[in-house]
Amino acid sequence: MRTIRPIAALGILVASTALYAEPSFAQRTSTQTPTPSPSPTASASPSTLPPPASVAPVEVPQDLLRAVSGGLTNDQVGVRAASTSYASKAALENLRSAAARVDQAWSAFLPRITALGRYTRVSNFTPPNLFDPSTLPPAFQTLAGGFPVIVNNYLLQASIAVPISDYFLRIAQGYTAAGHTQDAALFDTIVARAKAEADGRVSFYNWLLARGSIIVAINALNDQKTHLNDARNQFDAGNASRVDVLRGETAVAAAELQVERTKNFAALAEKQLRIALHAEDSEPIVPGEALDTVPPPFQGNLKQLTSEATRGRLELKSMDASLRALKDQTTATHNAGLPQISAFADGIYANPNPRRIPAANEWFPTWDVGAQIMWSPNDTVAQASAGRDMEARIAQLEAQRDSTRDGIELEVTQAFQATKESDVALESTKRELASAEEAYRVARELFNNGRVTSSTLTDAEAELTRARLDALTSSANARIARIRLEHALGRDARR
Repeated sequence: MRTIRPIAALGILVASTALYAEPSFAQRTSTQTPTPSPSPTASASPSTLPPPASVAPVEVPQDLLRAVSGGLTNDQVGVRAASTSYASKAALENLRSAAARVDQAWSAFLPRITALGRYTRVSNFTPPNLFDPSTLPPAFQTLAGGFPVIVNNYLLQASIAVPISDYFLRIAQGYTAAGHTQDAALFDTIVARAKAEADGRVSFYNWLLARGSIIVAINALNDQKTHLNDARNQFDAGNASRVDVLRGETAVAAAELQVERTKNFAALAEKQLRIALHAEDSEPIVPGEALDTVPPPFQGNLKQLTSEATRGRLELKSMDASLRALKDQTTATHNAGLPQISAFADGIYANPNPRRIPAANEWFPTWDVGAQIMWSPNDTVAQASAGRDMEARIAQLEAQRDSTRDGIELEVTQAFQATKESDVALESTKRELASAEEAYRVARELFNNGRVTSSTLTDAEAELTRARLDALTSSANARIARIRLEHALGRDARR
């Protein structure tokens, strides 16, 4: 998530007014101290100026960054963002699906048992005589009419099949592959939660940064109003030109516009935070921590951190688990083309029993057991092609894993450098702000004494605004950089 810098152009907007500056009063005289005689421009009647703009200072809302007891903290945002993330929920459902496939693969170890119940009604007919009854002895004359026709047939059958060869060639590999797939889904779930947590934490500091930018913009507006008051006073004293006053009016208007823009950016940042938290608009959100504390320095060197990331990032572990699953599936696919040996047994309780000759209208049980071997050359050819397809998928996933490892190394390097840079920025922006404040104070004093032009004061104001923004941004960026480095190292996923 990109860091929002809502008034990065504020200093440029303020400083751009200096392009229209006229030569200073000191430059239009032979000495540095101005004479009482005003220039023709300065002697213009004040009534010719446009109506004065409002120069009353705007109250600075310092509570925008003030920590409130019971307000949101970065840790709370991270936990809530992870628990409400839709990506995390999707990954969790994928994990449940993988767990179900493990159970399905385990069930393949069980012998296949089937049960059958059937009733059949057959048509009735008079069977032809097989022999001439007169030619048979009396005891066998009943057989001359052939077998009896039983129109109501009932069958109850139970069967069991044991895939003996598949236990060693396919089922075990399939079950192991399903377990590896479940491991990969678990890693993906943890990664999704960690990413949602990191994004939520970043959005929290972006929100604080946007709120602080409003304070910077209002301070810049008040500086411009002070400048306008000073310019009017100098104009009345004959030490400034009418253009200086008009330029002050323009700068105040530009600063007022910038305040409105920063408020809009702050509203956008708050919306991003609410989306990360899935908080309703009616839910109040106030900061529970501030940006005025210095985060602890980050320990470790780049080589150690890169090694930690490549060993600990769960994305790589997920890919490794997926590779193991694919390899097991490839073995099972190749083995599917081999002859299959199985054992079976059947129990039949039927009326009439088809194995009983001649048929009798009564229930009679029978059973059978056996073994079989089955092989099809078509299956061998088809499974060999399927195996080559899976081997190509393995090579593709290995390449993706190596590419991901390269990306992680680059991510760690960038995050480490950003963290080191942010630590330096914390110190440098303090000095920058102190220097800009002093430069502004001196420039304003000199301007009020007619010793520098309005453009010089405008430049000092722009530098002060830029220094304020840099100090605020460095404080937020130092925290954001640590969040991203922790995520790059995979530490947030291992908590």
